[in-house]
Amino acid sequence: MNRRHVIGAILVVLLLGVAGGVALFTGVGPVPGGADDDEQLTDFPTATSHPEPNDSVAPPTSNEAATEVQPFSFTIDRIEECGVTCRDVTATLHNTKDETATGVTVYSRIFAGQDNSDPDDIVWEGTQDVGALEAGGSYTSTRRVELSLQESVKIQSSNGWITIITTVESDADTVTFRDSMQVA
Repeated sequence: MNRRHVIGAILVVLLLGVAGGVALFTGVGPVPGGADDDEQLTDFPTATSHPEPNDSVAPPTSNEAATEVQPFSFTIDRIEECGVTCRDVTATLHNTKDETATGVTVYSRIFAGQDNSDPDDIVWEGTQDVGALEAGGSYTSTRRVELSLQESVKIQSSNGWITIITTVESDADTVTFRDSMQVA
């Protein structure tokens, strides 16, 4: 092989390496990622609120407020690998109140990093309409979380930590849950 072919081959390898690096850091590639319907959520409630107290009822004392039951509880039951940058996440929402919750929607965002909620670090987001959830009832679903290579690298560079912020909104209540875990 002559010197000209060797130099040409080295240039091709370098160009492919640069192109691969650009694809990795811009998210271009065969693995889908981001929001469920390829659009970012514009309405993402994150406040914890409860219905306004009835004027005829005295406000709760600090002990009563501390023992107040949250209207919902939320658990991540399991995370199963479905590929290098893919996980199937199974979670359960419980209605802890003594009445049916209506208009229930679950909003979820995953951020790269421990205890992180910087909008620049969102690696996945989605919503799930639950509808009505009976008193004491539960709703379990499995969602597929697919990340781009760039989003995957962002988690790896955060020592494998993610922060999951989940807001449950119903006609009567809005509650936000926040959890960090090391996944890689």
